[in-house]
Amino acid sequence: MSAAKENQMTGAPLLSVEGLAVDFATMDGVVHAVEGVDLEIAAGETVAIVGESGSGKSTTAMAIIGLLAGSGKVAAGSIRLDGREITRASEHEMRMIRGRDIGLVPQDPMSNLNPVAKIGTQVAETLLAHGLANRQNVQAQVVEALTAAGLPDPARRAKQYPHEFSGGMRQRALIAIGLACKPRLLIADEPTSALDVTVQQTILDQIGAMTRELGTAVLLITHDLGLAAERAERVVVMHRGRVVEQGPAVQILEDPQHPYTQSLVQAAPSVAVARLRPEAFRNEDRPVPETVDAPEPDAPVDHIVEFENLTKVYPIRGRGEDFVAVNDVSLSIPRGETVAIVGESGSGKTTTARMLLKLIEPTKGLIRYEGKDIASLSRAETREFRQKVQPIFQDPYSSLNPMFTIERLIGEPLDFYKRGSSADRRKRVRQLLDDVALPQSMLRRYPSELSGGQRQRIAIARALALSPELIVCDEPVSALDVLVQDQILKLLSDLQSEYGLSYLFISHDLAVVRLISDYVCVMKDGALVEAASSEEIFTNPRDPYTRRLLASIPGNELNIAS
Repeated sequence: MSAAKENQMTGAPLLSVEGLAVDFATMDGVVHAVEGVDLEIAAGETVAIVGESGSGKSTTAMAIIGLLAGSGKVAAGSIRLDGREITRASEHEMRMIRGRDIGLVPQDPMSNLNPVAKIGTQVAETLLAHGLANRQNVQAQVVEALTAAGLPDPARRAKQYPHEFSGGMRQRALIAIGLACKPRLLIADEPTSALDVTVQQTILDQIGAMTRELGTAVLLITHDLGLAAERAERVVVMHRGRVVEQGPAVQILEDPQHPYTQSLVQAAPSVAVARLRPEAFRNEDRPVPETVDAPEPDAPVDHIVEFENLTKVYPIRGRGEDFVAVNDVSLSIPRGETVAIVGESGSGKTTTARMLLKLIEPTKGLIRYEGKDIASLSRAETREFRQKVQPIFQDPYSSLNPMFTIERLIGEPLDFYKRGSSADRRKRVRQLLDDVALPQSMLRRYPSELSGGQRQRIAIARALALSPELIVCDEPVSALDVLVQDQILKLLSDLQSEYGLSYLFISHDLAVVRLISDYVCVMKDGALVEAASSEEIFTNPRDPYTRRLLASIPGNELNIAS
């Protein structure tokens, strides 16, 4: 009798991890990345490990599959698959286990697919390596695997390269590779963190359908507790390399016991959306922004920005038609308020923001700032405009010059526009550090010495340096963990209250938008499909696309007490 059959009959777990410890040797000594981790996964069960970056969740997963990076090693503990101890398995034995017994869907589909190999070739490699196909029938099995992963026209897609796929299609290709050998356990390491919410839902549905059909157990690694509770039967919460709490998913979400788990539940935007009730944010006195589908308010509203019939068209060489990135968009931003533009990748939201920043010019239509068309601004007026309208970009890792100290990064706009004396500028930089709640000791540091959240605070401080009136926030928290994300959103809200700032907030994440916005404009395929107050959008969405976006928020259907 096989170990798998015996385990099913006795109720023994498919995977059992006991006392797992993982160490990394560094120049500064040994780092204990994981300490004393215990968890079990039954056959066909989905278990999620949640926690912020550095909590040890991915390290635990990579230890299970024998793919620890660099100097990482299992220092103690036991990992048993079907009762078989695999911590001491040879590399040859682990190669046979990977793919056939344990599949992997990694996080970043672009860096985890070979850019110079066709998709079909990469799926075929897995099947051939485990002797599950031969050269004569492998192509048929590749098509079967891609079909099961939900890729349209799989025979044609198999002949394409990764750069010809969208993010969602690349992730489907990784699912096909991970499940091609029909493993008993699938490790899905943040499989949708880089995807839009609707694509995320589709991918997770696909993984769920395929694993149910195959009877495959799933170990889901995620920082989103709402997503974990929606997709897993049990949740394991990790913090600083240790398991601090584990249990049934909904129980963990409804009644978290450990302070860290409680902080995750409070910070997770998807869970927060489920908790909110209309009376918690209703404000009948707020004006409705002037948009294509909003009525004129009874009282005049002070709009800092107005978009009128804004259109951006890109000509495509070699084709008879152009690409319309933004199509006849009209909306406005009331002074001191936050207007969010939401939509999937390719909806036109970032293109709209770039036109407001005067980084690209509209094809048609106009943008008024303080009542004046920004296209007609003189050189001196444009210089003044750029000081009043500042951006905060998505990635705090690439938007800061790694060769500059923090002091120079924050002070660069002040130096460029020659604001005050050198002493005045140094004083202003220190004040800005205080504004974003960072210590003065960071002035001499470099971006590489800071965490993602600290870097984004620096980016915010730099945006505030010239005392702007409007800040364009382009996905400013999408690269951050939920706890850091929560801190940055609260910081933006506090700064708005203190300085009367207006925000244009660009995001694909409606859960985040709900927490910060006064008004929401929903874009699809370059057009504005719905615009209203945040309360109206979230309690009474009119457009089917908006309703689909809302339905895709992880954990949105869970009944979570506040």
